[in-house]
Amino acid sequence: MPDPALDHAIALGQAGRTQEAAAIFERLAQAGNADALFLLADLHWRGEPLPQNFIRGRQLFAAAALAGHAMARRATTNLMASGIAGPRDWQGALMRLRLEAQEDRLRGHMLWLIDQMALTPQGDPTALPRGEQLSETPWVVRYPAVLSRAECEYLTIISEPCFQPSMVIDGGRDVRDPIRTSDGSTMHWLIEDPAVHALNRRIAGITGTHTSQGESLHVLRYRVGQQYRRHFDWVGNENRRIQTALIYLNDAYDGGETEFNKVGLKVRGQPGDVLVFRNAGADGMLDKLTEHAGLPVTRGTKYLATRWIRERRDPAFFD
Repeated sequence: MPDPALDHAIALGQAGRTQEAAAIFERLAQAGNADALFLLADLHWRGEPLPQNFIRGRQLFAAAALAGHAMARRATTNLMASGIAGPRDWQGALMRLRLEAQEDRLRGHMLWLIDQMALTPQGDPTALPRGEQLSETPWVVRYPAVLSRAECEYLTIISEPCFQPSMVIDGGRDVRDPIRTSDGSTMHWLIEDPAVHALNRRIAGITGTHTSQGESLHVLRYRVGQQYRRHFDWVGNENRRIQTALIYLNDAYDGGETEFNKVGLKVRGQPGDVLVFRNAGADGMLDKLTEHAGLPVTRGTKYLATRWIRERRDPAFFD
């Protein structure tokens, strides 16, 4: 049933009067309005116009879920699985997911994927493949068949609706740059579902890092002629980007190799292979030999997922 007060608040927000909108959302949320709880949670999560507060955002998403908001239910399950902005409860998240799967085919598919995985009760992989070292300097290792074909296909399916032109980091901001012509889709924290989180824990396992050190999984799509010209993944701020994991998701394309141009190394992974390289040298600073490129695709469409890994954990993780 339409709520005039909620509609008015949404209109205020769309008109840029966000503080007034937030005040109405707060009043309606206190009365248990599921939509208001969800919208208020989103404002806290995004940090606009309210101060960013992930913990408060998660609490409000959970309250909206209890009030019957479907998107909030899924977000709450996802955050329980990952341990972002609150306690991690893998088994509790799976129990919720089984209920959601009864009404949502996509949630059912991710549950099926998880049931095929060999996991500990905490959601960690029980075994990891051994890597093949392709280069010592720079340090580059290929791990075969880390993901199954079904898992690779799942990542392409869920990323497809969200592709946007890829960005690069410039002065701490994401900007468009002709160096990078692919399209990208980020599995940010609210949509990092339990299946994606289990894959992120697998990547953490082969890289010897904690899941909370990884940036959100980013899926790239390269069509014919698209490429990522020579660049470094290194980011040298207060929490340096020290490793990169490239996950090859398909093979129905020509071209598109990953090239480390300064050492003459070209890699074309099979679906499920993961290529890991260290952006930092022995001194902890940028290894200039890691300059690399995603060469132009000449036929078909290439899908690749990237997990950039930082030096330290993100404090938003409770796990």
